[in-house]
Amino acid sequence: MQMAPSFPSASECAGEEKRVGTRTVFVGNHPISGMETYIAQRFCDNRIVSSKYTLWNFLPKNLFEQFRRIANFYFLIIFLVQVTVDTPTSPVTSGLPLFFVITVTAIKQGYEDWLRHRADNEVNKSTVYIIENAERVRKESEKIKVGDVVEVQADETFPCDLILLSSCTTDGTCYVTTASLDGESNCKILFDGSMCSFHYSLALRIIRNASNMMNRPGSTKLCKPSAGISWAIMCFYLSGNSKTHYAVRDTIALCTAESIDNLRAAIECEQPQPDLYKFVGRISIYSDSVETVARSLGPENLLLKGATLKNTKKIYGVAVYTGMETKMALNYQGKSQKRSAVEKSINAFLIVYLFILLTKAAVCTTLKYVWQSTPYNDEPWYNQKTQKERETFKVLKMFTDFLSFMVLFNFIIPVSMYVTVEMQKFLGSFFISWDKDFFDEEINEGALVNTSDLNEELGQVDYVFTDKTGTLTENSMEFIECCIDGHKYKGTTQEADGLSQTDGPLTYFDKADKNREELFLRALCLCHTVEIKTNDAVDGPTETAEFTYISSSPDEIALVKGAKKFGFTFLGNWNGHIRVENQRKEIEEYELLHTLNFDSVRRRMSVIVKTQGGDILLFCKGADSSVFPRVHNHEIELTKAHVERNAMDGYRTLCVAFKEIAPEDFERINSQLIEAKMALQDREEKLENIFDEIETNMNLIGATAVEDKLQDQAAETIEALHAAGLKVWVLTGDKMETAKSTCYACRLFQTNTELLELTTKTIEESERKEDRLHELLIEYRKKLLHEFPKSTRSLKKAWTEHQEYGLIIDGSTLSLILNSSQDSSSNNYKSIFLQICMKCTAVLCCRMAPLQKAQIVRMVKNLKGSPITLSIGDGANDVSMILESHVGIGIKGKEGRQAARNSDYSVPKFKHLKKLLLAHGHLYYVRIAHLVQYFFYKNLCFILPQFLYQFFCGFSQQPLYDAAYLTMYNICFTSLPILAYSLLEQHINIDTLTSDPRLYMKITGNAMLQLGPFLYWTFLAAFEGTVFFFGTYFLFQTTSLEGNGKIYGNWTFGTIVFTVLVFTVTLKLALDTRFWTWINHFVIWGSLAFYVFFSFFWGGIIWPFLKQQRMYFVFAQMLSSVSTWLAIILLIFISLFPEILLIVVKNVRRRSARRNQSCRRASDSLSARPSVRPLLLRTFSDESNIL
Repeated sequence: MQMAPSFPSASECAGEEKRVGTRTVFVGNHPISGMETYIAQRFCDNRIVSSKYTLWNFLPKNLFEQFRRIANFYFLIIFLVQVTVDTPTSPVTSGLPLFFVITVTAIKQGYEDWLRHRADNEVNKSTVYIIENAERVRKESEKIKVGDVVEVQADETFPCDLILLSSCTTDGTCYVTTASLDGESNCKILFDGSMCSFHYSLALRIIRNASNMMNRPGSTKLCKPSAGISWAIMCFYLSGNSKTHYAVRDTIALCTAESIDNLRAAIECEQPQPDLYKFVGRISIYSDSVETVARSLGPENLLLKGATLKNTKKIYGVAVYTGMETKMALNYQGKSQKRSAVEKSINAFLIVYLFILLTKAAVCTTLKYVWQSTPYNDEPWYNQKTQKERETFKVLKMFTDFLSFMVLFNFIIPVSMYVTVEMQKFLGSFFISWDKDFFDEEINEGALVNTSDLNEELGQVDYVFTDKTGTLTENSMEFIECCIDGHKYKGTTQEADGLSQTDGPLTYFDKADKNREELFLRALCLCHTVEIKTNDAVDGPTETAEFTYISSSPDEIALVKGAKKFGFTFLGNWNGHIRVENQRKEIEEYELLHTLNFDSVRRRMSVIVKTQGGDILLFCKGADSSVFPRVHNHEIELTKAHVERNAMDGYRTLCVAFKEIAPEDFERINSQLIEAKMALQDREEKLENIFDEIETNMNLIGATAVEDKLQDQAAETIEALHAAGLKVWVLTGDKMETAKSTCYACRLFQTNTELLELTTKTIEESERKEDRLHELLIEYRKKLLHEFPKSTRSLKKAWTEHQEYGLIIDGSTLSLILNSSQDSSSNNYKSIFLQICMKCTAVLCCRMAPLQKAQIVRMVKNLKGSPITLSIGDGANDVSMILESHVGIGIKGKEGRQAARNSDYSVPKFKHLKKLLLAHGHLYYVRIAHLVQYFFYKNLCFILPQFLYQFFCGFSQQPLYDAAYLTMYNICFTSLPILAYSLLEQHINIDTLTSDPRLYMKITGNAMLQLGPFLYWTFLAAFEGTVFFFGTYFLFQTTSLEGNGKIYGNWTFGTIVFTVLVFTVTLKLALDTRFWTWINHFVIWGSLAFYVFFSFFWGGIIWPFLKQQRMYFVFAQMLSSVSTWLAIILLIFISLFPEILLIVVKNVRRRSARRNQSCRRASDSLSARPSVRPLLLRTFSDESNIL
C-alpha cells in the first residue's frame, strides 16, 4: 500500500496566511493525491496576439479610432450635412478627401497589423515538444497549457515562461540569450543549483528515491547525478540584469521524458506581472518515501519566453505563464503616449481656424438675410421660390444656410495635414537610423528609433538629465589602489574585454598586518557575483587566457583582478564551494552559505561563507555611507581619509568589512532566511529586514578605488549643450566627491564656476537641519537673483557674460526639501529650490535613488512654462527618469539594454547626443513647423477668395471653384512638394549646426509656432488670397478678353483664381527651399505640370457620369487669351513680391553683417568661433518664420 504524500504545513511555508493573488500549477498536469479540495484554476492558452484587429472587427474598430480625431470627425459631419442638406457643393468635394485620408491611414494600419498577424502565426504555429505519458509529443506552440512540461533544444526559443527543472549538461549549466527581451546579446548562465549547499544531501535522497521508482519494470533509469554539479550565487542586481540563475536542484537528474513524467510537484507563484526581473514562488516536491520538500523560486529560476537556449543540448521546464500572460507579452502591451509640443500647437491652430470658419459662415449668413431684406433681391423674377420654400420656418432656413456656408468654407481645415505629418514623422525617423556618425564599431550597432512621434521634440529640449556611470563614463573599470587598515596599496589592473593588463609593478605605501592583508584580499575574492567563462563558452571571442571573468558589474571584475595582482586568484564556484588560490599557490575552499544581494537602497552586498576550519564569516562590501554606520567607530577614521581623497580624484570607492558569526547565531539566521525566501508575499521586504539585522557590528578592513574613464568626447558634448542654452543636470548614485570630480572632467563645472552646496555635510552644521537648510536656500536665492535678470532669454545670454553658478545636492537633502514640515518658515522650500536651480547653469544631484531621479524630472517638467526635458542613461536604474521625461534616450551600454529598450531613442555613446539634438533635432523641428504653418497658409489662400466671392454673388453660396479642384487641391496639387520639403530641407548645413551650438537657441521655446509666426503666415495668406481674387476681378472689368468678342463666365473666373493660387503656393515653397535635390525639383515642377495636364484632361473630355459639363474646354479656352497669360504671371509676381522683397532686404543686411563681422574678427584675434548671424539671415526660418 502506498504511503500518502505529506504536505508542508503553514508553519513550514512562510507567507501562507496571504495566498491571495497567487496561482497553483501542477507539474505535468498530474494531480496530487490528498489535494482533492483544490479548485482548478483557469489559465489562458499560449496564443500570442499582438495584433489590434481581426478580419471581422477591422472596419468598425479602425473607423472608430480614426474618427476620434477632431479633424476627421469634423469632415464626417460636413459630409453628412452635404448629403442631407441642399448645399452649394457636392458631397464628393469633402467626402473624397476624407475617404482618401481614411483609406490611406486604414491601409497603413491594416498592413502593419497584417505583419503582426503573420509574426504571431509564426510563433503560435511553431513546433514544440511536450512530455505526455512519458513520451515526447509534437504540438503547436499555441496548444501549450500551464503545467505542461516542455522540452527545449539548443538554439530554440522558449515558447512560454518556464521554471527550469533540469538540464542535460554534466555540470547542470544552461546558457540563454535574451536579446528579444532586454536587448542584450551576451549569454546568461542558468545553473541547476539549490539555494544553499546544505540542501544537496536532501536532494540526493529525492533523486535516489526517484531512481528506485524508475527501476520498476518498463521504466528507464535516471542519468547519474554528476559529482561536479555546479551552482552559483544570485546575481548582483547592479544594473537590473540577471547574469546567473538557479534551477531546482531536486530535479536536476530528471533528464529523460520518463523520469520527468514521474515527477509529482506543485508550484505556487504570483499572478502574472510585467517586471522581467521579479518573480516570487515556491515548488513542493512530493514523494512516497520522504517528506515533501519545499523550495523557494525566484527570477533566477524563470526562463522567459523570447529568450533562446544556447550551447545546451536540451532542457526541461514547466510552463507557469502562457500566451498573453507571459512577461514578454505584458511588457509589449503599450507604453504611455508622449505628445510633442508641435501636436499641441496644431490643436491650438485648429481651434483658431475653426473659429475663423464659424465667423465666416456667420457673417455670410447674416449678410445674406440683409441682402434679401429687399424683396427684389429675395425673389428675383428669374429665380422664383417654390411653395415649400415660402412655408419653411425662417429660423430653420437660417440654420441650413449657416450649415451650407460651413460646407462651402470647410476646406480651411486641412484634413490631409494629419496624414502628411504622420508620413513625415515615420519617414523622417529613418534618417537617424541611417546616420553613419551614430554607428559604433565596438558594439557594431547604430542609433535606434523606438518612436517617431517625438522627432521634432529633439529640437525643443531645455533640460538634459544624465546619468554618470556608463553614460558620461565608459563603465570600464580600472583597479587603481586599495587601503587596508589605513595603509595604501597601489597597483594598476584594467578590466578590458575580460583580460588583465598590468601597468608597472605594484607599489606598497607602508604595510598592514599580514593577516589583515590576506583577510582583505580573501574578501575581494569571495564577496562578488563574478563567474568563470572558459574558452569554449558561447557568444564571445576566444580568449588566449585559460578562463575569463564575467559579471553584471564591471566593478566586480576589476576588484577580482586587483586581488589577483596581489596574489589571490578567484578560481570559480564548484559544488557549492568557492575556490581561491592564495599567495602561496595553495587552493582554499569556502562553502558559500548565503548571498545577501545588492540593491539600490542598501547599496551593499554580503556573503556568508564557511571556512575549511568550520568558521562562519560574513564579508560585506558597499558604499561608505552604507558601510560606515555598521562598523565600529574607532575603525573608520583612517579608512575614511583614503576614501575621501580617492573620491576627490574621481575614483569609485567601496568599503570592505567582515564579522564572525557564531554557529548558534547562524542557525537562527539561516532559518530566518529560508523562511523569508519561501514567502510568496512581501518576500523582498522580509529579506531586506533580515539583511539589515545581519549586517551590523562588522569590522572594517579597508577600501578600494577603481577608475571609470570618461567617455570619448563627453566633455565636448557637455560644452556644446551648454553653449546651445541647455541646462545639464547630472543625476547619479555616486558619492559627492567622485561625482564632482567627474563633472569637472567633463566640463559641466568650469574652473570659474561657483558651486552652491546643499548636502548633508553643509546642513549638519546646525542642530536643526531644516532651519539651516532654509538659511542656505534664502542666501543662495538672494545671490542668484542679484546676479541674473529675470527674463529666461536674457538669462541664457547672461551665462557667458556673468559669473556661472553650479548647484550640488544629495539625496537626503532633496528628501528634506520635498518632505519638509509645513510650518511658516519651510513651506516654500521647494519653490525656493526651483528658483535656485533655474538660475544655475549646471546641477549635480548625487546619492540619488532611481525614484528620486524620476521625482526631479517630474518637478522640472511642472515648472512654469512647461520646459521640455530629456533624460539619458544606460542602466535599469535610469528607466524611471527616462520614462518620466518628455524625451528618453537610452545608451546601449555595458549595464544591459533596459534603458535602451524603454527609451524613445537609443544611441551607442553619449557623444552622439550632440548631433542628435543640435542637427537632427533642429532640422526636424524646423521642417515640421514649416509644414504645419504652410498647410494652414495654403488652405486660407484657398478659401479666402471663395469667401470674397460671396459678396459678388448675393451670398447665394455659389462655389467659386469646380468640384474637381476642391477635391484635388489638398490631395494631389499641393501635397507632395511640402512632404518632400519636410523630409529633405536643410536650411542650415548640418556641419554648421553641430559646430555652432548657439543656432539651437534660435528655435527653442517652440519659436516657429508661436503667435508671431502664426500671425505672419495668416496675414500673408490673407494678402495673397485678396490679390488672387481682386486681381482677377479687375481683369474681368474688361468687356472682352477674347479676340472674337466672347465674354468669360464665372467658371473661367474661378479657374484663373485657382491657377494663380496653385502656382503661387507652390512657388512660395520653392522660394523657401534652401537645400535642393532632384526629389524637390521633381515634386515641385511635377506638381505644377500635373495640374496643367489634369486641367486640360478634365476639361477636354465630355464625362458621361457628370450631369453638367461646366468645365468643358474652359481651361484650354482660358489659356488662349494673351491677357489671361499676362494676368496670371502678374498676379503670381504681386503675390510673391513681399517674400522676394524680404529676401532682398535680408541679403543686404547679411552682407552688412559680414563686413562688420570681418572688422570685429580682425580687431579681436582671440575670437576663434565665427558668428552665425550671416547664416541665419539667409535662412527661411529666420526670414519669415521667427519675427
